[in-house]
Amino acid sequence: MARRKTTIDIISELFCKAVKEIFEASTGTTIKYAPTIQRVPSISLKPDLGCFVQFAGDYSGLIIMNFAGDTASELYHRAMTFMGMPEEIEKEYTSEEVVNFIGEMVNQIIGNARRKIEARYGLTASNSQPKAITISSEITMSIASTLVDRPRCRRLSFRTEQGHRFYIEMSMEQTEFIRIKKIEQQKVDIDALLEQAQQQGDTKPGQEDTATASTGGGISQDDIDSLFD
Repeated sequence: MARRKTTIDIISELFCKAVKEIFEASTGTTIKYAPTIQRVPSISLKPDLGCFVQFAGDYSGLIIMNFAGDTASELYHRAMTFMGMPEEIEKEYTSEEVVNFIGEMVNQIIGNARRKIEARYGLTASNSQPKAITISSEITMSIASTLVDRPRCRRLSFRTEQGHRFYIEMSMEQTEFIRIKKIEQQKVDIDALLEQAQQQGDTKPGQEDTATASTGGGISQDDIDSLFD
């Protein structure tokens, strides 16, 4: 029997879709993600360029995106070309333009993912401003201990059109989203009720008994006539 997906795995899938949508819309290229979600013990900022953002509200967590220098440069170059900028525009991943570009992409990605979560579960959260930095060594990060106890961590893998890889590392509080089934209310057809009432009011002489029987009882014509005796 297949294992039931946990909430963080479902959230991870929504982030995969958000990353694909945002980068493809920004670069005009195809972004692919691995069909495997990795369970990891912790999350870290990794060389060459990383970006992190924390979110809190109905659910809490921390998102990190890690890019090799070539990956960040390719995505930036593709985005600038897609917007009609000169082909010769080449930037090192350490440049302010590339770093700011990655920060803005992560901001759009988490906004997109939050909207998907709200649409699916009706739960909301807000996030801080993403911080993108160039780094040369790994930095382990965690959610503030006052907010989350024993968080769950996942890693998601992506690939650009040129085959360069980048990653999301996600840490969330131990939570489970259980959707409540909607109770559909019986719809009342007002027009049908009015039409039925009009038909009963237009009953011809000789049909009184039939009308009375069809409505399960009521005042007969004899009862009405006796009021005027």
